[in-house]
Amino acid sequence: MNQAPFIIASYALTIGGMAAVLLWSWWRMRRAEAKRDRL
Repeated sequence: MNQAPFIIASYALTIGGMAAVLLWSWWRMRRAEAKRDRL
């Protein structure tokens, strides 16, 4: 039984999840900096 599709899917989900968290945290950081600058 070939397990390559499972491994590829696991890597794809991990990399996609990491990218989503990275972009979300970057977006939140930008909002926090903008809020700080307004004060």
